[in-house]
Amino acid sequence: MASPTLTSTPLADGFSMPAEWQPHRQTWMIWPERPDNWRLGGKPAQHAFAAVARAIAQFEPVTLGVSAAQYDNAAAQLAGEPDIRLVELSNNDAWMRDTGPTFVRNAQGEIRGVDWIFNAWGGLQGGLYFPWDKDDQVARKVLQIENLPRYRSSFVLEGGAIHVDGEGTLLTTEACLLNPNRNPHMDREAIEMAMREYLGIEKVLWLPRGIVDDETDEHIDNMACFIGPAEVLLAWTDDTQDPQYAHSQAALEYLSQQTDAKGRSLTIHKLPVPGPLYMTAEEAAGVDPIDATQPRQAGNRLAASYINFLFCNGGIVMPAFDDPMDEVARKLVAELCPQHRVIQVPGREILLGGGNIHCITQQQPA
Repeated sequence: MASPTLTSTPLADGFSMPAEWQPHRQTWMIWPERPDNWRLGGKPAQHAFAAVARAIAQFEPVTLGVSAAQYDNAAAQLAGEPDIRLVELSNNDAWMRDTGPTFVRNAQGEIRGVDWIFNAWGGLQGGLYFPWDKDDQVARKVLQIENLPRYRSSFVLEGGAIHVDGEGTLLTTEACLLNPNRNPHMDREAIEMAMREYLGIEKVLWLPRGIVDDETDEHIDNMACFIGPAEVLLAWTDDTQDPQYAHSQAALEYLSQQTDAKGRSLTIHKLPVPGPLYMTAEEAAGVDPIDATQPRQAGNRLAASYINFLFCNGGIVMPAFDDPMDEVARKLVAELCPQHRVIQVPGREILLGGGNIHCITQQQPA
């Protein structure tokens, strides 16, 4: 049975996006295979995604969308994992945060989903691949699988571009949401109004920039996130020579002067970035040079950040990069989120494709 498509908005119906640390029913992912993004035919990335799925499954069920061509391979790699369910799901690439639905909930605990228009991070003006038609269908299919009502938005947005505290406040970046390659017909005020309607939020906090060389036009989920009411974790470097320093400094200055939707001043915690990290010649050579909109080249700076983690039921799954900062970041997150057990999973193979653990997951609230 097809899930109903609603003509109203979540706000009008009393629905809003809950904070990520609130209870989940499950987490959604997509299996990677695109050879012009994932090196060596996607094999190293598949092992990395499987490790992430297993880590999440220690805390909550995982549903993994897999193309028909990769179904047997994924099933073999994840055999013996009772909490990981495979469903056949056509896709153009594996970024469930951005192509999957954003789930909203009402006071009675009912769940619905928002299906954003997806244009591969910029469409024909700087987007990362073409076509993206299968990816634009992912959210609708997920909601049909779960038999949940669907709101189809009238504008372009990716899940990685927004982060909420569940109490009326949303974080985003100007670099992404004000980029004319998403919604050139909408100004800041129109975008804020649309996010109020679809996410039930009251206030938008606009960080100027995100992580340097983040090919999503600097998604917020690589740069900053809420870890509790009025509490923000911010990607940080003390190296004044690193271009990231100016981005992080501008964000700190901005956030220090803001209050959340409830009028509270923000507590800001600095989470160090690794590296800088760069793509090696061997890694670049493993990517099929089919589509050169974002060529994978030796020496490319990688948009590495520990902010790109996922809250699970009682856990946090965060990336490690074989970097001296890995343990520093893990300890800090564990101290700041004592109700959660922090697990680190190797994130470099995911990073090579342009994102990390938060980018490849989408939580479905309980």
